[in-house]
Amino acid sequence: MTEPLILQARAKTGIDDVRLALTDPKALNLWLGEHSNVDLPGTFEFWGRYIPEGDAPHQRVLQYDDHTLKLAWLLGGEETTTEITLIEESDDSTVIKLSQSHFKWAEAVTNSNIRGVLQTFWSLALANLVDHLEGRELTTRPDFTSSTLAGEALIDAPAAQVYASLTESAKASEWFGYPVDIDARVGGRFAMGGFEAGPGMEIIDLVEGQKMSIDWGLAGISTWELAESGGKTRLTFVMSGFEGKPPYGAWLGWLSGVASLRRYNEQKDWQSIWVA
Repeated sequence: MTEPLILQARAKTGIDDVRLALTDPKALNLWLGEHSNVDLPGTFEFWGRYIPEGDAPHQRVLQYDDHTLKLAWLLGGEETTTEITLIEESDDSTVIKLSQSHFKWAEAVTNSNIRGVLQTFWSLALANLVDHLEGRELTTRPDFTSSTLAGEALIDAPAAQVYASLTESAKASEWFGYPVDIDARVGGRFAMGGFEAGPGMEIIDLVEGQKMSIDWGLAGISTWELAESGGKTRLTFVMSGFEGKPPYGAWLGWLSGVASLRRYNEQKDWQSIWVA
């Protein structure tokens, strides 16, 4: 039996505001699903194109109180368990702890089961929850009904600064929260975990200050481009050329990274929202 996936994010707001965003259907439709139905303690459902297997609601409440929401979620043919716990640090700081069962890293890597998206799905959802609570623009959510993986984000920082944070190993490792080594040239390598962990993926296109394309093998080719206007930078990105099922898990990982990238470049007192 696998250990549950645990994610913890800090929101700079009080626990009552977090609880409201977690239980109000209008708020849920902004940061989580396309549709929701909430009547606690009996009902908590979310579904729609932004949810894996979101053709209909597949959740039922197992436990609810002022600090904990525990759900059964039928996904990939098995009933998983999702638990969200709110931990009050102070009047204006709350840690949101999420525990998710039935996540297997092998399924994420091989794209063999929809449950393989759970880690990156919840990473993006929690990032958007925190941004919603702190009054920031939310990050694009994936459409699980579409095979087109494309999006954009407006970053309140100059293009040269954003480019450096995307191509310099130390900066990329800082905002991504995981070691990244980048040899920023055509034919160079992009290595999650660092070059010591393996050769990494090949950079197949690079325009200094503007664009990079990386070949991820079966997961396809990811490309991002930057365009500056009025001191702000529009980041556009796409994943193409993949074989078989769209790599939604990898795409969600990129999107949750975009949320961190925006914070890193826009906040002078930047701190990661993630709690070890």
